[in-house]
Amino acid sequence: MIIPIPRLLKGIRLVTLISVLVLTRPAFPWGCEGHRVVALIALDQLNPHARAAAAQLLEGTPVDPALRRFCPSSNLPAFVDLSTWADDIRSQRKETAGWHFIDIPLSAKRDAAKDACPAASGCVTAAIRHQLDVLRSSSATKPEQAEALMFLIHFVGDLHQPLHAADNADRGGNCVAVAIFDKKPETSGSTQSYRPNLHGVWDTDLVEAAAHGLEPRAFADALRQEFAREIRRCKRQPIDVDAWAWESHNLAIKTVYGKLPKKVPVEPPQPVESCADRNMGQRMFDLHEEINQRYLAASSPVIRRQLARAGTRLAMLLSEVWP
Repeated sequence: MIIPIPRLLKGIRLVTLISVLVLTRPAFPWGCEGHRVVALIALDQLNPHARAAAAQLLEGTPVDPALRRFCPSSNLPAFVDLSTWADDIRSQRKETAGWHFIDIPLSAKRDAAKDACPAASGCVTAAIRHQLDVLRSSSATKPEQAEALMFLIHFVGDLHQPLHAADNADRGGNCVAVAIFDKKPETSGSTQSYRPNLHGVWDTDLVEAAAHGLEPRAFADALRQEFAREIRRCKRQPIDVDAWAWESHNLAIKTVYGKLPKKVPVEPPQPVESCADRNMGQRMFDLHEEINQRYLAASSPVIRRQLARAGTRLAMLLSEVWP
């Protein structure tokens, strides 16, 4: 029997939350569990043609044995197991780094959001469109389409992580040091980069807390039950990648930054190569931000809903490619 997430969260003791949140994990968008949950939710909603087409593309897809996989191997379907491949190859395919996010300034107006996608490096919305074009192309080879599918599975998940659609001249929250209960931020040197930081805890720690120990398959089942009405609503709406980006951006304003204990000032939009630029890392550290129980209570529903939306919308995209 699947226990609804809200009931699971009732009565969670602080000591349990601490043990979940201080786990050390690689800082990748939505982490291993989050991306796998998105893929599982999508896989469950694919029409038979799309499910078969995706399975055929990924069947026997070779992964370079020398490639360092940041997520442990699993017995999950290839569609799910390969959902983090786009992160695995970032060190080899450096040109793909900018494809994982779109830095829409917190102060941006909606019609100005398109300016946040530089032509030189690209962004996540452009990358999603490109992968869809490859999947639809009659001239693309099977390996090219398999790669496009692996990118797409990952990028749709990335787009629904609010800090992958927002920036406050802080590298998408990477320059905002935060304490997680008894774990204090520490710097890695002159770059003023601190861990834990706001982006990192949204990638992994808060997802783990929202899952409350459930394995990806059980968590995906619980989210489908909890957000059944939301899933039906998403399916009735048109496919609009830009609208999804703006939705994530607004969640970053309202919850990711808006619910922090200390108010973070809105910075003038400008590129930041390092957290040392404009002394950003130190200024954010001096706020002494903390992820407390109140913040956890505000962020958990957002994370769970975004995972459910991401999986549903990924299924919508693929069902359009393969009706």
